[in-house]
Amino acid sequence: MTIILSTAAILLLCAAAVWAIVYCSERMVEASAVLCPPTLVIDAGHGGFDGGAVSEDGTKESDINLSIALKLDSIVRFCGQKTVMTRLDDSRKTDILSYSEREDLRQRAELANRTENAVLISIHQNSFPTAQLKGAQVLYSSFGNSEKLGKRIQEQLVARLDPENRRLAAPAPSDLYLTSNARCPAVLVECGFMSNNFEVLKLKENGYQNALALVIAASYLEYISDNDLL
Repeated sequence: MTIILSTAAILLLCAAAVWAIVYCSERMVEASAVLCPPTLVIDAGHGGFDGGAVSEDGTKESDINLSIALKLDSIVRFCGQKTVMTRLDDSRKTDILSYSEREDLRQRAELANRTENAVLISIHQNSFPTAQLKGAQVLYSSFGNSEKLGKRIQEQLVARLDPENRRLAAPAPSDLYLTSNARCPAVLVECGFMSNNFEVLKLKENGYQNALALVIAASYLEYISDNDLL
């Protein structure tokens, strides 16, 4: 049974990679003709003193977020699109005594707001008091076409990587600072649950992170193409 499940997982990852690479290749020529193309602002959630959720084995959410975000950045830039990242590593200019989560989030929102023609994708992981819950879910802001982007990413994450996932894209809660204060299309992608040990094993795998990044990248390209941004 274990071998069968592993084979199925590999096939899903390969299918996602082929689909995303083909879609990216088809859009590279089109991208060069755009006068004012969109810029994807990629936010690797948490970081520095703020590790976010921590799994049972000590893995920090912030590390997984950054790894997926860096892969997403590379893929989107390979496809000829502009990107900006809210952080490239775990460094912080302030010490732990002066660190403010709200100020950190404010700076990330401001980066998106001063970026011309921005689209924001924030990478996160979910958590819950019990270990049963699993599966990716996308939360979208009320600004612009955020709902279209959020639903597209959710549909593709399910179709390409986790057909058993019954979660749907949903409006972001008003207390989520980044999606509430970014004045551009914005989504927050909860890639999985840090509280589910089986899912954490997947989220730590380089191959699965690549697959997540590929699916999110191709969904973004579809979104900007459908909305005449590409």
